Amino acid sequence: MSSPTSGVPVRVDPRGPRFAAVLTTLVLLVVLVTASGALLAAQAVVFAVAAGLGLRFSPYGWLFRRFVRPRLGPPAELEDERPPRFAQAVGFTFAAVGALGYLTGATWLGIAATGLALAAAFLNAAFGYCLGCEVYLVAVRGRARLGHG
Repeated sequence: MSSPTSGVPVRVDPRGPRFAAVLTTLVLLVVLVTASGALLAAQAVVFAVAAGLGLRFSPYGWLFRRFVRPRLGPPAELEDERPPRFAQAVGFTFAAVGALGYLTGATWLGIAATGLALAAAFLNAAFGYCLGCEVYLVAVRGRARLGHG
């Protein structure tokens, strides 16, 4: 998850992923209220784009760059894009499982997966704590300790 031309990890404004977490929190709340498997599937696509192509290609990343960032000062620092992209991949997994649950009639699975994704998104939106990012960092440290990093 580095720049295709330089091999250097992409650096992002950390306010962008937090903005995305706010939007994700709102979407997931609506999913829980409406039990909409289709809306959760759409959120899964948003997660998949961010995880697979990069945060800048995500619809939420575009909204942040177009409407929010121009109204803010420059960020105090930039962060490595890899941890938030990993978090988006985790979010995709939960959203896909949840959508499958809602769309196949296993509503309990939809509620459980959506609730877990909502908890992680809310932690980031409200407190700036990215649970998926922390899991990524633990995994990277574990690989390094095992000599695979």
